[in-house]
Amino acid sequence: MKIVIVGAGEVGFHIAGRLAMENKEVVVVERDPAAIRRVADSMDVQTVIGSGSSPTVLEEAGIKQAEIMLAVTNQDETNLVACLMADILSPATKKLARLRGADFDAYHETLCQQAPHIDTVINPEVEVVKTIERLMRVPGAADVGEFAEGRLKFVGVYLDPDARLAGARLMDLPDMLGHRRLLIVAVVREEKVIIPRGPDRLQAGDLVYFISEEPDLPELLAALDKRPQPVRRVLIVGGGRIGMRLARHLESRSIYCKIIEKDAERCAKLAERLNKAVVLHGDGSDQGLLTEEHIGDIDVVVTLTDDEETNILTSLLARRMGAGKAITKINKFSYFPLMTAIGIEQVVSTRLSAINTILQHIRRGKVLSAISLKGEQAEALEVVALETSDIVGKPLQKVHFPKGAIVASIIRGDQVIIPTGDSVIQPDDRVIIFAQRRAIGAIEKLLAVKLEYF
Repeated sequence: MKIVIVGAGEVGFHIAGRLAMENKEVVVVERDPAAIRRVADSMDVQTVIGSGSSPTVLEEAGIKQAEIMLAVTNQDETNLVACLMADILSPATKKLARLRGADFDAYHETLCQQAPHIDTVINPEVEVVKTIERLMRVPGAADVGEFAEGRLKFVGVYLDPDARLAGARLMDLPDMLGHRRLLIVAVVREEKVIIPRGPDRLQAGDLVYFISEEPDLPELLAALDKRPQPVRRVLIVGGGRIGMRLARHLESRSIYCKIIEKDAERCAKLAERLNKAVVLHGDGSDQGLLTEEHIGDIDVVVTLTDDEETNILTSLLARRMGAGKAITKINKFSYFPLMTAIGIEQVVSTRLSAINTILQHIRRGKVLSAISLKGEQAEALEVVALETSDIVGKPLQKVHFPKGAIVASIIRGDQVIIPTGDSVIQPDDRVIIFAQRRAIGAIEKLLAVKLEYF
């Protein structure tokens, strides 16, 4: 598979690195010489210096031989023109484009159906708002994903030192929890992703990932000592595009919302466009302002400024002053391993959201959704098992899945099956597969060869 990536920013860089590790043919197009050197020095991919909106540059990158083009620069206009040129030069190439501007929201379908015929429009800001909303709905969760149109939750929670499951072996969980089946599919310990087995013990501080149907979620969270925390009052620090989108969403749910924004002109625009949210002009990291706004009565503080250091410090300050919990926007991947150590558990990232959406559409096989775990260490995939697949019609214990991969759930119509070695996958089942990075290539090969006849 040949993939042309237009843009070597954080999203382009990390997607290129991941695909290169999976032995795909990757060409990165970037006009910034420093960014292109960073790519060339870090990974084994082809690089082309120039604008991705130039037909000459795209031809040099081999667009006519490319199966997929990703337009992920920081400029919406550049991404649109790159897709238009690709549509003219190579109509058969699948095109994915990142468009962040709200002005384009109403035209996504038109851009897909008409020139430049974009196959998938990616708006990471919309995905981040969805992620924040999911984190608000699930008490104590550090990470929340969804499968099967929201019927299944993929939830990560930190195990507290006094949690009753701390020190427990996985094989003992059914006896400890009675009739409940808590399927733990992954554990993150000291920044490493582990697929645990029956004799393995959970440890305090582990980030524990499990699969749950929506109705069972409160009971399973209680088993992990996480209690319901209704969200009634939210403070948003940063009134940019994501802040406005989130405020509008909270207004639709009748949740009391305040926004703190440093720019006076932006405050005026927010006040004009929002109906119920209270807009405050000020610095969200100002302890005096937070005191005046009774930060201790706030259920959730969401820090969404363009300055990551400000987001981190404001979240820590708000929690110290009594806020219920804090959700922090971070885009630098190098910061992710530090967050837990300094006391920040709930992190969102526009770049990670963009990467998740891209992975869903470039994976081989009939992949319905893909969730990246701990940056680049693992993925959870929702795929459709087709009649021609070798995984259909025989017990899972006889299917040769690669080491580092596990079938987490099988969805058959309205039924959700927690699989065992004797479970048999049937045609058209939705299958949730969790895989460590080293197993992704083998999983994708299995999906491509056995499942992709549709």
